[in-house]
Amino acid sequence: MVSDFTWMIGGPQGSGVETAANIFSQVFSKMGYQIFGKREYYSNIKGEHSYFAVRVSDKQIRSSIKGTNMLIAFDAETIFRHANDVLENGIIIYDSTLENIKVSDVITFDNDFKERMEGFLKSNNKENTIKGILELASERGASIHSVSFRSLLFELSEKIENPRIKTMIRMFNVLGVSLSLGLLMIPTEKLTESINSIFSKKKAIADMNVSAANFAYNYAAAKFGSTDLKFNINEIKENTLLVQGYYGTSIGKIIAGCRFQSYYPITPATDESNFLETNEILEINEDRPGSTLVIQTEDEISAIGMAIGSSLTGVRSATCTSGPGFVLMIECLSWAGINEVPVVITFYQRSGPSTGLPTRHGQDDLLCAINSGVGEFPRIVYASGNVSDSFYDTANVFNYADVFQVPIIHMMDKFIASSVTTCQRFDETKVNIDRGKLLDEPPSNAYKRFDHTADGLSPRSKIGLENGIFWNTGDESDVEGHISEDPVNRVEMMDKRQSRLDYILEKIPESEQIVKHSDGEFCVVSWGSTQGPILDAIDMLKNEGINIGFVEIKLLHPFPKELLKKSFSNSKTIIDVEANYTGQLGSIIKQNLEKDPDYYILKYTGRPMTCTELYDTLKKIVNNNAEKREVLTYGA
Repeated sequence: MVSDFTWMIGGPQGSGVETAANIFSQVFSKMGYQIFGKREYYSNIKGEHSYFAVRVSDKQIRSSIKGTNMLIAFDAETIFRHANDVLENGIIIYDSTLENIKVSDVITFDNDFKERMEGFLKSNNKENTIKGILELASERGASIHSVSFRSLLFELSEKIENPRIKTMIRMFNVLGVSLSLGLLMIPTEKLTESINSIFSKKKAIADMNVSAANFAYNYAAAKFGSTDLKFNINEIKENTLLVQGYYGTSIGKIIAGCRFQSYYPITPATDESNFLETNEILEINEDRPGSTLVIQTEDEISAIGMAIGSSLTGVRSATCTSGPGFVLMIECLSWAGINEVPVVITFYQRSGPSTGLPTRHGQDDLLCAINSGVGEFPRIVYASGNVSDSFYDTANVFNYADVFQVPIIHMMDKFIASSVTTCQRFDETKVNIDRGKLLDEPPSNAYKRFDHTADGLSPRSKIGLENGIFWNTGDESDVEGHISEDPVNRVEMMDKRQSRLDYILEKIPESEQIVKHSDGEFCVVSWGSTQGPILDAIDMLKNEGINIGFVEIKLLHPFPKELLKKSFSNSKTIIDVEANYTGQLGSIIKQNLEKDPDYYILKYTGRPMTCTELYDTLKKIVNNNAEKREVLTYGA
């Protein structure tokens, strides 16, 4: 029986690749398998190459691997880019009309890739066509199956007497996934259930796609022959969900009581706000009534300004963005800092600099999040490592914002946002709401918004609260909020604000600052979405008797240096793993611990890390065969 299998589908942007992958993921989820899928796409709206790889396993998985067991190709570009990744004894299903297309015929290829591919085929004595690269795949042991997708549409159209279907090339997606499931002999009822679920609000479309799916499934089962690949129907684990990557923060905000979110559209952050817009009218339960007002603004400056304004009324408020949008928010971020306004910024990173790779992955913005701003003011920078973590972390960061009265930058990224994965159902009963020193009743004495207190945190009024009048300004102010340039007041106010950095480290539980996943003489340190590939790679090494430690830092500012020292106490070799060029976390560790990590494993291609890349590189380090700085490059 197959225990680990990777399926990939590719085609032009807008051809329905994501829909096909969602069908495939749901089918195997309904069969009790664990899922990890990731989507890769260009920033162009239509036409450029898009692909979706879905890994299924009978054990827990948190990342992708190098290579593909089955490739479904609508177009020539998918074959040229991914045929070499099909593993030994893998399968390729492709459109038969593509066979004679040359590398030079694919207008979406850039010149560098054309030259590399033409050189590769020539060096292997193959012709410069789809036929040539498929011959190479066949020689490596891949099974090749051709079919005319357009002919299938014509046959289906005649069978169900619906002439419109002949021109509906978008249905290639359902045909592709159904051909692959027919070849693998997956139960048809799982396919039908998945299609009906995805198109549940459009019955006519669902029925048409079910007809197409059954037709393609039967075609593959009859024409492609049998395969040795067999899949079990496993018991579905209790409370397991198949979720999109942005569900964690979206649902987390609803449950945490966020009642206002502003945003300006930007990849990959927009999906979160779109989800909140779709579900903004909601009654959760008697304890947490209310809906979330979602506003699309004219730019990111307006987005953070509106979120801050909403927070001043006492409402839990947030905005979400990516790197270029965050930069525009910095002046308002500083305003929130001097006025001690709790606001949450969900920061979905992608690859820079500038617009960089707009739809690709990166952890490029850690130092930007920590250091950006006008002058010095306290903030919290916090990172989540997976979808499930992001749900509970979202609730935590809203509490941190309210309790410590600081802006929070919650670090996410494209790797998480664009993934599809199985996880345990989010448990809202584990979410507690702490509004800190937010006043519910009118103050009895003369109210001073920025009054000096023993813990440095002043009772917080809200706009409209009787006798809770306060002033805000971007200038330094006194305890009531009136502008003051007095040097003694300046020192007192700076000390008041900055003192809460130590208070934050004291009050946030250690388990929410750093997670020590495992211990070992060799120890990986990282943050954010590298968590999944690292854990999977460590499991692979453990199967060979190699134990690797892993320390994940969640609270990145203020930096928990004493706790990190304690976490490294049993480790002699520290390995920093990050998806950026300079090893930004490593530089923070060096600054605080006065010790540089012994090794860096970095990836900055814009493609996410795979567990197999990390496995290979960690093994080189253990065997003393690695460079201090190892750079990963896998991915099309």
